[in-house]
Amino acid sequence: MELNNEFEVDRPVDETWDVLTDVERIAPCLPGAQLQEIEGEGADTEYRGIVKVKVGPITAQYKGKATFVEKDDAAHKAVIKAEGRDSRGQGNASAMITAQLSEITPSRTKVVVNTDLTVTGKVAQFGRGVMAEVSEKILTQFVQNLETRVLSQQTAPSAPAAAPGGAALASPPPPPPAATTGRGSNGSAPAEDAPTTEAADAPEPPAAETPATPATHSADESTPKVRKIESTEPVEPVNLLGATGGSLAKRLAPVGGVLAVAFVLLRLRSRRKRRRSLKASLLDQGASLLSQGLSEGGALLSQGLDQGGALLNEGTKQLRKGRRRLRRH
Repeated sequence: MELNNEFEVDRPVDETWDVLTDVERIAPCLPGAQLQEIEGEGADTEYRGIVKVKVGPITAQYKGKATFVEKDDAAHKAVIKAEGRDSRGQGNASAMITAQLSEITPSRTKVVVNTDLTVTGKVAQFGRGVMAEVSEKILTQFVQNLETRVLSQQTAPSAPAAAPGGAALASPPPPPPAATTGRGSNGSAPAEDAPTTEAADAPEPPAAETPATPATHSADESTPKVRKIESTEPVEPVNLLGATGGSLAKRLAPVGGVLAVAFVLLRLRSRRKRRRSLKASLLDQGASLLSQGLSEGGALLSQGLDQGGALLNEGTKQLRKGRRRLRRH
């Protein structure tokens, strides 16, 4: 899915560009994100960390990396590729983020962010509308954190920096008078001592600085490529349900209504099925009892007919015997 966002900050475009491309400085401003490692230097720098996302009672943690695919200082355009995987293996996410800075006024900058996002797993169950709203609110919180934690503190050191600079410029003049007064009261002595002091100070920097440069490079080459980022503050996961507010509930209300109606219909249907099954069982029992009664009645009827036939035959025999007796007499 493609997400489009934009925001504005009250800073010049060059200053905003320097801040937004310094991932280590702005990472704590991004909700749910924590920078853990930095590997490499320059254009090949790889940033590694985690992003925590919470959906109701379920919390997912994505561990991944991000790199600058394009970084144009002149056009103030940056393209970042980020990818991560759920620590429990239940999904992954990848994004291609394009940020374009433009100057509104000399002291105000507009930032347009286009994100091509691909998500799998439980978070992917949310549609584009919900994800767009979540990204908008996360970006708003990011800008607020950026202004309070980074941009507001960036202008504060500039004022004290002028003060130490002024103090440094003011500190060199006092030593020459002290040295002048310490050498004598002759008025020509300060004029002779001043060039002597400047001549003594001038050759010292080249002699000390020239051999120090290669030693610094050799030390940098021996340092490890991977640098750990220590964080003392716990990272709170981004609550997607909380970020969407009541809009998600509004979107889910029709679905909940349909599910409630479906549940009621299923209950009624199950009751009807139970009633039908009860009627069918009663009819079966009645039919079995009727067949049993008919069979027993038929048996009794046949038995009665047999007995009646036997008695009728016996009576017929007795009648014949009586007639014979009457004929004899």
